[in-house]
Formats: sequence, structure tokens, C-alpha cells
Amino acid sequence: MTTTQTQDAQLREALDSSDDFKYSHQIKGLNEETVRKISAELEEPEWMLEMRLKSLELFYSMPMPNRGPDISGLDFDELVYYASPEQREAENDWDKVDPAIKAKFEKLGIPEAEQKYLAGAGGQMDSEVVYHSIKKKRAEKGVIFEDMTEAVKTHPELAKKYFMKLIPANDHKFMALHGAVWSGGTFIYVPKGVIVDEPLQAYFRMNSLSGGQFEHTLIIVDDDARCDYIEGCSAPKFNKLSLHAWWVEVYVGKNAHMRYSSVENWSINTYNLNTKRGIVEDDGFLERVNGNLWSGVTMLYPCSILKGDRSRSDQLWVAVAAAWQHQDTWSKVIHIGKDTSSTIISKSISKDGGNATYRGIVDIRKSATWAVNATECDALLMDDQSISTTIPHINVDNGESTIAHEASAGKVDEEMMFYLMSRGLDEGQAMTMIVNWFISPIVKKLPLEYAGELNRLIEMEMEGSVG
Repeated sequence: MTTTQTQDAQLREALDSSDDFKYSHQIKGLNEETVRKISAELEEPEWMLEMRLKSLELFYSMPMPNRGPDISGLDFDELVYYASPEQREAENDWDKVDPAIKAKFEKLGIPEAEQKYLAGAGGQMDSEVVYHSIKKKRAEKGVIFEDMTEAVKTHPELAKKYFMKLIPANDHKFMALHGAVWSGGTFIYVPKGVIVDEPLQAYFRMNSLSGGQFEHTLIIVDDDARCDYIEGCSAPKFNKLSLHAWWVEVYVGKNAHMRYSSVENWSINTYNLNTKRGIVEDDGFLERVNGNLWSGVTMLYPCSILKGDRSRSDQLWVAVAAAWQHQDTWSKVIHIGKDTSSTIISKSISKDGGNATYRGIVDIRKSATWAVNATECDALLMDDQSISTTIPHINVDNGESTIAHEASAGKVDEEMMFYLMSRGLDEGQAMTMIVNWFISPIVKKLPLEYAGELNRLIEMEMEGSVG
């Protein structure tokens, strides 16, 4: 076995294996008592408890989604909604983190990445953040980077102003569920004119059997500011279903720039149901880069609202669907301001009977004169059993805007395979090279180490696809 193969095997083992952490307690079942217990555990203010209880009422009153993948296997009463590791407080000193938890994150490369190039890093295990740190020079400029649970208490004015305002609890049933039982996540505030030129990062690990993880990410980038943020996620393989319902709200000020990247690498038993939404003011720019693989069912729905004049948005996606997996991803852009522009590039790979669905919505309002959108949706099918579906919807309410949409779906080019193999590559190497070329527009937008990680994960997913 080569060094690379050994490293891949070690990474896959670290991702797939669960760990026998000590938990102070776990809260199972969905009811008002569960919600009150979670709020009490987090020592929240009364206004947050009231928001949770209203969200729970909405959850019970709303129907299950009637589109997308089948999620009828979810049993809300069997899920663990709050799992508290024995380490209760988030540390800002890596050496003080619980040794068992620290060992898991070290295998996943989190501390190493922080030491090399990150401006700050956070780590969450199940329902609680166990580590959070930001470099002193960033904090001195007023940058706030901390656990969302703590931010509710330490920055209540910002939390009340922005929390669940972009994605309210009445948006859909799983938004209401998230509002009732959320815990942990990330809070970022970048003050006016401050440039964070090194990435901030958070990593979310779900370890509990039948676990539910409901972190909330809230990012506020003020006028003339800039921030890069990266989130990574993973979970072990179990024989029982888990649920990840994660919401991300992003506010981009005037002439501000926010790059949001995530590599989601859940397990086959995980339902990954996420909503991510951002709003962009005048001359602002919101970039999204996302890699999604391994989860059994994904419903991942990001939206950019181009409110301000000359605001811009890029959404770049790669999704891999293998056997027994359905990746249902959605890119939505709403143009409101004048002279706005957006780009959507979606790449999907289906193998071994996997199912990849792309849903695109481009909504150009009457006020959004001279708006420009370019959408590219490409699907690569690795065999005759796999499925790829594209469901675009374009609405334009003015006659001055420009829309370009192109889509392609097909199997690996046999002539390209023949050419590469005639140059000395075996079939597997040729296939890997073609796949890497196919996803390169997305991967090259990620920071170097995360681009390498996504490539490795996809290459591991491709093993056994030929021959």
C-alpha cells in the first residue's frame, strides 16, 4: 500500500468510526420538556426560550415537505436532540481540551490547519462547542468569532437583531424544528472596514447514536469589510438514522466581501437537511463554495438575496451521490437591486445507482433592471444505473436583464479515457483525472488544504467505480 493509500485509509477510518466519549447526559425525544431542558442547559435568556417554544408549536402545525427525497424514515421521537460531552466549557487552549475529543479532531487535521494558516478555529462535538480560538490581532480589531450559544448571552443586541431573521421559524417544518432545538454553531461579526485576510474555520462532528445536530451559523460582515470562513462536517457510520439540520444566515454589508466555504462529509445513515441564506447590500459580494458527499439523504438549499444595487453572488457546488444516496441540492438567487449579477456553477457525480438532483431558482424582480445571471449545471454519470435530474426555474419581471443557462449530462467520455490510458495511465487513474478535471472549477476556489481534502474524499468515493 502506498503512503497516499495509507493516509486515505486513516482518514476514512477517522471519519467513519465513532468514539466512546463520556457524556454528562443526553436528551432524547421531541416535546416541550426537551426544549426547556436544552434552554436550561445552555443557560439562555428568557427571550430565546420563548422563541424556542413558538418554534416547537410551528413544527407541530406544519406538514412534512412534499418534494425532494423520501425522508419518511425519520422518527423524531427516537433522535437525541442534545448530547453533552463531559467537557462542558469551550476551551481557547487546545491543550486543555478533553484528550479523547482532542485525539479525534487531531486525526481530522483541525489543529494542524489552525497552526498553519487560520485566523481562528472552533470545534463542536455533538451539541456543544469544545474549542474556540481567534488570533489576538483579529480580536484587537473588534472581530468577534465565538460559539453561537455564548453569543446569545455575550452579544444579546446583535443576536436579537439578526438571529433567525433571514430564515424565520415559519419558513418550513425543519426550520421550526431547528428553532426549537438548536445548539452550538458559529457567530462571526467583522466590523466596518476590517479585513480578515486569513480564513476562520469551524468543524462540526456528530458522534452520538441516533444523534441530532442543530448548529446555527450567523455571520455579519459590516460595510467595507471582508471575511473568509470555512466549515467542515462529518459523522460516523451507524445502523440507525441521524439528523443534521443546520442553518446558516449571512449578512453582507455595503462594499463588503464574504466567502463562505463548506465541505460536508456525513455518513450514509445521516439525513442532511440544511437551509443557508444570505443578503447582500450595495456593491457587496457573497461567494459560496460547497462540497457535499457521503450522506444518505441531502436536502441542501442555499439562497442569495441581492438586495443592494450592484451586489453580486457566486454559488459553486459539487455533489457526489453513490449507492443508496440521494443528493438534492438547490441554488436560489433573488435579484432585487439594480445592476446585480450572479453566477451558479453546479457539478454532480452519480455512481453505483446514486441519485443527484439539482434545483435552480433565479428570480429577477421588476426593480432589478440590468441584472445578469449565468448558470451552468453539469452532471457526470459513472454507470447506467445512476440518476441525474435538473429542475431549473427562471423568473424575470423586467425586459432589461440578461440570463444565460446551460446544462449537460453524460457518461465519462470514452475517447478521453482511451487517450489517457494510451499515455500510460491505468483505468482507475484515468477516471480519477477526468473526475478531478470535471470538478476543478469548484475545487480551485477552496483554500489549498481544503481543496486537497475534497479531492481526497472524492477520490476515495471513486474507488471501485471501474473494473
